[in-house]
Amino acid sequence: MIEYVACPRQDLTAGRSLSRSWYFGMKRLLDVSIVLVSALFMVPILLVLGLVIKLDSSGPIFFKQERIRSRRRKIDGEWRWEFEPFTFYKLRTMQADTDVKLHRDYIAAYIASDEEQMAELTPGLKEKDTYKITHDPRVTRIGRALRKLSIDEMPQVWNVLKGDMSLVGPRPPIRYEFEMYEEWQSHRLASLTGITGWWQVNGRAETSFEEMVQLDIEYIRRQSFWLDLKILFLTIPAVISRKGAG
Repeated sequence: MIEYVACPRQDLTAGRSLSRSWYFGMKRLLDVSIVLVSALFMVPILLVLGLVIKLDSSGPIFFKQERIRSRRRKIDGEWRWEFEPFTFYKLRTMQADTDVKLHRDYIAAYIASDEEQMAELTPGLKEKDTYKITHDPRVTRIGRALRKLSIDEMPQVWNVLKGDMSLVGPRPPIRYEFEMYEEWQSHRLASLTGITGWWQVNGRAETSFEEMVQLDIEYIRRQSFWLDLKILFLTIPAVISRKGAG
């Protein structure tokens, strides 16, 4: 069920074609091709990681969460981005059945740029020069390693294959995060949401919320098949260097 309707596409891409069917067709072809090829390597790795996660702590191997995605639809002759919920997958990196209050409170402070509150909620924030929650007691031992290497994101290729997401695009927010957005901030989702993106290769957790929104909107204004390829290539050194991984 559609619950949120975004701004018209031309608000962010003035002077460009509204349909851009060639771009979105090529983007989908790239997504499916990379996912199918990478699945040959990912499946054995996921089997091993699943065993390690089960041995490290009790609970499911995969973590499922409701997030908000965007879908491109033509309404009354005009292309628009509609926001709707979907099920998002990751490898479980926390203890099972953890309370979301810490994260919800932190996200509220992050969006409000309340660094004093963020520092209070996550000791060591200023010392690490990161906007990510540090010393999170909910994270398991193996979970910390998976997050450092961004390996916990691997199951999202299933979201890409299903068409929930793309490989490249703004990160899909949790519902309570999305509901805290001002209208202009929701414009960061006027695109297919993705696993990696312009924000991820330009600082990730080292950027403020406003900087993240600006980077996502910059991507939307500039997005092209070649920019997507550039971001995919830049993601490799970003992951290896663990820049902004927290």
